[in-house]
Amino acid sequence: MNLILNLTFFLFALIILGDKAFSLTDYEIKKICKKEKIESTCIKNLREKRSTLQKGNLIEIPVIQFYKR
Repeated sequence: MNLILNLTFFLFALIILGDKAFSLTDYEIKKICKKEKIESTCIKNLREKRSTLQKGNLIEIPVIQFYKR
């Protein structure tokens, strides 16, 4: 019974949340790129990634390793 309930919740979550993509707004893009050295290229890159994400394509997100000292 527990397995059926978990499977139902999982499928429900996939159906409801599966087709939504949350992307950055223009204000958030400008706020992030304010710290960068070349602000215009940062804004251009993030807007391109946002449009790619909204079209339904995958984007690459770089992962920065954390070194504990």
